[in-house]
Amino acid sequence: MKDGIQSAIVDTFRAAESSLAQNLENPNFTQQVMHAAEILAESKNRILTCGMGKSGLIARKVAATLTSTGSPAVFLHPADALHGDIGNLQSKEVVLAFSNSGETREIVELLPHIKRLQGKLIAVSQKAESTLATSADSAITYSITREGCPLELAPMASTTISLVIGDAIATALIKLKKFRREDFGKFHPSGTLGRKLLTRVKDVMQPAEKILLTRDTPFSEILPSMISANLGAVIIVGSKGHVRGILTDGDIKRSLEQFKKTPVELFSSTAVQIMTPNPTTIHDSALVDEAFALMQEKKTYTLPVVNTAKKPIGIVRMHDLMVGG
Repeated sequence: MKDGIQSAIVDTFRAAESSLAQNLENPNFTQQVMHAAEILAESKNRILTCGMGKSGLIARKVAATLTSTGSPAVFLHPADALHGDIGNLQSKEVVLAFSNSGETREIVELLPHIKRLQGKLIAVSQKAESTLATSADSAITYSITREGCPLELAPMASTTISLVIGDAIATALIKLKKFRREDFGKFHPSGTLGRKLLTRVKDVMQPAEKILLTRDTPFSEILPSMISANLGAVIIVGSKGHVRGILTDGDIKRSLEQFKKTPVELFSSTAVQIMTPNPTTIHDSALVDEAFALMQEKKTYTLPVVNTAKKPIGIVRMHDLMVGG
């Protein structure tokens, strides 16, 4: 029994996978998506998505994705529109309509109103010869190998493809409108992702005033400075104030191990002898996720922060990114 259930589950995934692959083999398919995106990019008005039943649920999600990526969109329920909400459809707006059959009565009955208001219609349907597709300014027609439902009744692969088409349109609009990561953050200001995309290193760094030492600073002064600042590192600067090295708690531990047989040599050493030279730095205007990626790439937990003059003004630690971002 369990084997039969697992087989049915796998078949559902395979149906969606094979249907997507089949559409991508058709060179006209991506061109249709591109044409639809170009129409949407040219419009100065909001986008209205619509669909009935499960296609309506897909349309709602697509509207949310478009809005969060810089293309304001709202969902218009076709049945509600025909019973009083048609006023939500304004002049010269673009309607992105989802209908597997292309003959959904409520959507077809909206078509004269879209034309009357000089709007444009983008159709997403499996039927190229349907009323919806043939009436559209741009039609995206897909095919499926099978739905993936054991009864072949519930829409599954068809709704999956419709959803991916909506995401692909959003992707194209991101490129066409030159929508940036920072812009995405502005649309999600209260969430963790928004804070990550909007917060800059200068907002979370620790000031450098108390941790700037010169290359000839003796070891006897380095330890008190590190303990007093309690930041786990000090920055070593050259004669012109630029970063020349960094000394972390880890460097101190390694030095103690290195000089364990001759501790006198360690305590008579200077910063230049035990520092890590030419450390990776980051600009104060960089975003926190850039700092995080750089730390992962360089396998470090601490970065000196520099200004436009390339002089150190702070230090940022992995802990600061986690708290601030």
